[in-house]
Amino acid sequence: MYAVVETGSKQYRIGVGEDFDVERLEGEEGEKISLDKVLMVADGDNVHLGRPYVEGAKVEAEIVRHGRGPKLVVFKMKRRKNMRRKAGHRQDLTTLKVTDITV
Repeated sequence: MYAVVETGSKQYRIGVGEDFDVERLEGEEGEKISLDKVLMVADGDNVHLGRPYVEGAKVEAEIVRHGRGPKLVVFKMKRRKNMRRKAGHRQDLTTLKVTDITV
């Protein structure tokens, strides 16, 4: 059984017991949260599609940890203009562990 959920303007395909990283969510480590923006739920041949979300579908998850993603280097340069700009960025992330998918 797996589901496609939307959080942080991104979509994730997840199954029960999987860990996945999303953009930073409020809450403490070990706290249980519910993701209710479920776009699709599939259980073998049984597929529930939403328009845009599946009615009554929920994904229960537990916050494993808060952290930061890898460093990305942003470099801008204009040739012959002596303009160079270098900056870095690390996105704040939350790791979730899926405990249950209900329809």
